[in-house]
Amino acid sequence: MSVMQANKLRSENVKPLIGARVLNSKEELLDGSLSGEIMELLEQRGVIVFPQLNLTDEEQVAFTNTLGKFAFELRGEAVYKISLDPKVTATADYLNAAFYWHFDGFMSPMPIRASVMSAKVLSPKGTGNTEFANTYAAYEALSDEDKELISKLRAVHALAATQLDVYPEPSYAQWQEWRAVGRKELPLVWTHRSGRKSLVIGNSAHNILDFDPLDGEELLVRLRDFATREEFSYLHEWTVGDCVLWDNTGTLHRATRYDPTCGRVLHRTKIEGDEPIV
Repeated sequence: MSVMQANKLRSENVKPLIGARVLNSKEELLDGSLSGEIMELLEQRGVIVFPQLNLTDEEQVAFTNTLGKFAFELRGEAVYKISLDPKVTATADYLNAAFYWHFDGFMSPMPIRASVMSAKVLSPKGTGNTEFANTYAAYEALSDEDKELISKLRAVHALAATQLDVYPEPSYAQWQEWRAVGRKELPLVWTHRSGRKSLVIGNSAHNILDFDPLDGEELLVRLRDFATREEFSYLHEWTVGDCVLWDNTGTLHRATRYDPTCGRVLHRTKIEGDEPIV
């Protein structure tokens, strides 16, 4: 009698405090039997690399569906094409803010749980890579004094803050367009239902409530600088076909600079969030 052997997750850590590489085949990943282990690994490692998986869009959607509830884009599409070419991506102009540390969905009741991204067309070597930083590990490494300092603090997050990085002297019409998107107050420390804590920072955070504006910005800069130190961060150098899954609730990410005319395209899918920031 033949017995079907269950799939086993094959992974290796990339760095001590962030990143894992999963070595299972596409077929093993798409059947969904490893999804629970993958998501557990993701919470611990922040980002998972699936080298040269070469997923089609349909396979990427199917893989994302095995990991959690699928999140469609605002315009209803399943796959978002990340490109600075407005002919490829209608919201390309806003993607210039992705060169700065951020997390996605800060205005949503529950931020995106995780995202899957596949490399289709690359920029010239050494450019257009993606950096990730583990905000769980960064929080845990803070001094007791800093943990106490930030334990009850809240910051204002807004699209306007992200765009000021790109356009530091906007027209008043631009400013009004950004402000119309709204703002949200979030704690600096997210206490997850697991009991673990992570930092809620990034380029969307602009001011800490009840602080002098410059003092608040100073603290946000200090926390971001600490959280993105080498020991908490991982730079993924893309190869065509690579697939990367990252935990949007416990990491920051940013793209490294590249020529916007080079044709770089990555395809992203998302998993719905299931936990508010508290």
